Amino acid sequence: MTSVLIIGSGAREFIFAKTFAQSVDQVFVAPGNAGMREAGYETVNLTDIPDLIAFAQSQKIDLTFVGSEALLTDGIVDAFQAAGLPIFGPTKSAAQLEGSKAFTKALLQKYDIPTADSVTVTNLNEAKQVLNTHAYPVVVKLDGLALGKGVSIYEHPETALAGIENIYEQDSQAPLVIEEFMQGPEFSIFSFVGKEQVVHAPIAQDHKRLLDGDRGPNTGGMGAYSPVRWIGEDVVQTAITSLVEPVLAAMRAEGTPFEGILYTGVMLTEAGPKVIEYNVRFGDPEAQVVLPQLTSDLYTNIMELLAGKPTNMTWQDTDVYLGVTLAAPGYPVNPEKGLPLPALPNDVQIDYAGVKQQTNQLVSNGGRVLTAVIHRPTMVTAQTDLYAALDQTHTDLVYRHDIGHQAVVAELAEE
Repeated sequence: MTSVLIIGSGAREFIFAKTFAQSVDQVFVAPGNAGMREAGYETVNLTDIPDLIAFAQSQKIDLTFVGSEALLTDGIVDAFQAAGLPIFGPTKSAAQLEGSKAFTKALLQKYDIPTADSVTVTNLNEAKQVLNTHAYPVVVKLDGLALGKGVSIYEHPETALAGIENIYEQDSQAPLVIEEFMQGPEFSIFSFVGKEQVVHAPIAQDHKRLLDGDRGPNTGGMGAYSPVRWIGEDVVQTAITSLVEPVLAAMRAEGTPFEGILYTGVMLTEAGPKVIEYNVRFGDPEAQVVLPQLTSDLYTNIMELLAGKPTNMTWQDTDVYLGVTLAAPGYPVNPEKGLPLPALPNDVQIDYAGVKQQTNQLVSNGGRVLTAVIHRPTMVTAQTDLYAALDQTHTDLVYRHDIGHQAVVAELAEE
């Protein structure tokens, strides 16, 4: 009997559970959420590495898959490998690609991998000196993990100064990366990296801002779509050969080879593709629109990558997948809890995240509550149909109304 343990509790882990369940006998999720239990996946309330190892040993888990970044940067892969347990993800040293912005910037500079020019500072005086002579807008990034919300863009020196003063009031030695503001469309490349092979998923485009028109605060992600048809395959290949392959080679050269899922955030600038950031796991909500496109066996693919064997990952090529995140009012600062969830049509895939069971029904229990996903031959029809379904629910949950807008513009321009 084949079993998989997925570590995490969000909509990303929900779609991974659903995908693995198509080919394995049993899927466990730790800690999971109430929506996963309702969907038939077994959840276990474990979050500490020693407890997770003990569970994987007792259940004879065939593969552990880590969804979120925190345990990866804490060294869960190293610990599982030391215990002789199969796990797919980067080691603690390789996870620095996401765990430390300063580490990654230094690596990119050393190996001449295209990215925004930047300076790393560790105190308020250094930050002030950099900001006094910096061009605006300016981008300020917290060095460590920030769940997708550690980036601030400042249009003016006054707001930038107030922002960094607030940071250094809380931590007088906080490492900050201050970098130039890049302009252009963004897209994400997800690479499954094995011992001897790298395979790439269809690219996606995420929408980080809370409000329509890319306004409001950064969030963990308010929606995504895939594939991004209006970005040419030649551009994608250029990004892979100039941004993905060189960083994997650099990590090998540094003695910290990367295995697992590498997320490359790309900005298509006038000078060509440049790295925005690397993450060491699948994105959320990108996973919810990329994974349903997989037509091969995910479990077999990953086991072959772990074993250093060639694998054939295959993907659909007829439809576009659109996902809209429904969040609780007050997200990302103080989300309301206990709100009922909307009823959606059967052809809308629902991936649960911040939910709990209350009086025999699922209600909101976090910031991002669920991702609603639909697929259609075109983005115009996908957007029309999904928003018609969402708008008819009259839900108290909040969502953007323009996810996929760049793809819609591109399709209409071709007519």
